[in-house]
Amino acid sequence: MINVTKSYLPNKDKYKAYIDEIYENGWLTNNGPLVQRLEKRLAEYLGVKNLILVSNGTVALEIAYRTLDIRGFVITTPFSFVATTSSLVTNNILPIFGDINEKSFNLDPKNIENLITPNTSAILPVHVFGNACEVEKIEQIANKYNLKVIYDAAHAFDVKYKDKSVLNYGDISTLSFHATKLFHSIEGGAIIINDDNLVQKARYLINFGIKNTEEILHLGTNAKMNEFEAAMGLCVLDDIEEIKERRKDILENYRKELKDLVQFQEQNKNATENYSYFPVVFKSEEQLLKVQKALNEKQIFPRRYFYPSLDTLEYIEPKQECKISRDISKRILCLPIYAELEKYIQDTIIKNIKENL
Repeated sequence: MINVTKSYLPNKDKYKAYIDEIYENGWLTNNGPLVQRLEKRLAEYLGVKNLILVSNGTVALEIAYRTLDIRGFVITTPFSFVATTSSLVTNNILPIFGDINEKSFNLDPKNIENLITPNTSAILPVHVFGNACEVEKIEQIANKYNLKVIYDAAHAFDVKYKDKSVLNYGDISTLSFHATKLFHSIEGGAIIINDDNLVQKARYLINFGIKNTEEILHLGTNAKMNEFEAAMGLCVLDDIEEIKERRKDILENYRKELKDLVQFQEQNKNATENYSYFPVVFKSEEQLLKVQKALNEKQIFPRRYFYPSLDTLEYIEPKQECKISRDISKRILCLPIYAELEKYIQDTIIKNIKENL
């Protein structure tokens, strides 16, 4: 069975060596030595200043909201994984959806200003499929209206914008290190904070708001990464360049073979790619369903990322309509891409798409 992605598993002996280290020192969680090591290595690799590891990408968003005291309304995109929206709602923040750009699939900056009200506290864009947002335009709007900017960068591991990490834009960026991601630590995530004065607050927040054994300073939660996850992250980080190179080859082959048949995501010309996803947009939903059915019959399972458009969720009030997001979400399919994807399987995927179009 071929899924849209497959978790990368590093050398077992290398991982076991880290596990042996955990057994020797007995330190399983609570900011252990492997978590500290991975934080340092990731900050250096990604070119960021303040990186805090957490238990997953959803809680990374929630810690970002609490760190910045986000309340009221937040302008965000309806074209994302559901956690972008649900993390707001569960923190009593109202998502206000701005429609996306039909080519980049990112929140369109020209749809932001008319949504701003006195109750708006932040903008929450997503670097969709690792494609960098128009960060400078968003920054101009945020500065004009004194709004915070939190980037959901779950897909944007090691993406650079104008030769520096895209994670350095906004007040906070969040990453997901789920097992399906380009870089993973089984479960996990990270918060990148640009204001040095907020770093300690975030560290308290991921540990129940506790400062020490006698002081609790904030309403926090348990968002800590454990040592076993950090061990996996350290192993995967060793192999990340090789992983990216293999994914690049697969992505470029898809582009070459399908360029005249489907629409591709238009990449930000000032940014690098990380080859984490390969979405294609069909002319109609009927076309998509026909291709999907043909692939499923061969035990190949692409994914309808992102479907449905989040502005259609029943628990979102008031109801909002983003026509472009709804249209793209019905016609988009992410094709299998992962480091171990064999050439003959990719050829089968391409052949079936061509036959059914």
